[in-house]
Amino acid sequence: MTRTRCAWVGSDPLYRTYHDEEWGVPLHEDRRLFEMLVLEGAQAGLSWLTILRKREGYRRAFHGFDPERVAAYDQADRQRLLGDAGIVRNRLKIEAAIRNAQGILDIRKEFGSFDSFIWRYVDHCPRQNAWKSLAELPARTELSDQMSKDLQQRGFSFVDSTICYAFMQAVGMVNDHTLDCFRYEPVQRLARRNNSAVLP
Repeated sequence: MTRTRCAWVGSDPLYRTYHDEEWGVPLHEDRRLFEMLVLEGAQAGLSWLTILRKREGYRRAFHGFDPERVAAYDQADRQRLLGDAGIVRNRLKIEAAIRNAQGILDIRKEFGSFDSFIWRYVDHCPRQNAWKSLAELPARTELSDQMSKDLQQRGFSFVDSTICYAFMQAVGMVNDHTLDCFRYEPVQRLARRNNSAVLP
């Protein structure tokens, strides 16, 4: 059976698997959220497929995206990362990942978890959009503008509004599958279950 997918999905099996199984599914585990924040920042100026192909390299290089370990990286770790062909060897992006890990630890002290902090932007309930075509999808919104501003004020970097919105899409804070995509309704159902799980 031929499945209709969002128009941005190409023919690469890795891309299709990511779209079919991950994109838009609500995430609430701090390591996974940190992973997506790092990967979305790493994508700046590159294709998402390039990042997906390096994803396992990132997981190995950044110790499974454990924020506590990454926040403690020293100069030797920075040099190790700059020499690792399994990731994007960009000094600014590497520094951002370390700085953002430190920011997540600060947020945990204040909010208990990064999950609790970041999901406040949608009141802990995934937003359900109803786009008919890829052309309708925004690159940023007022919510991503606010998230970007708040994170930058907390010392985060590589978190401009466009990156923040891509992050929101990836971790299921918004359902941006188009209406004709076979994943739209399943993700919508996941969002309903996610919402019921946080109700008192």
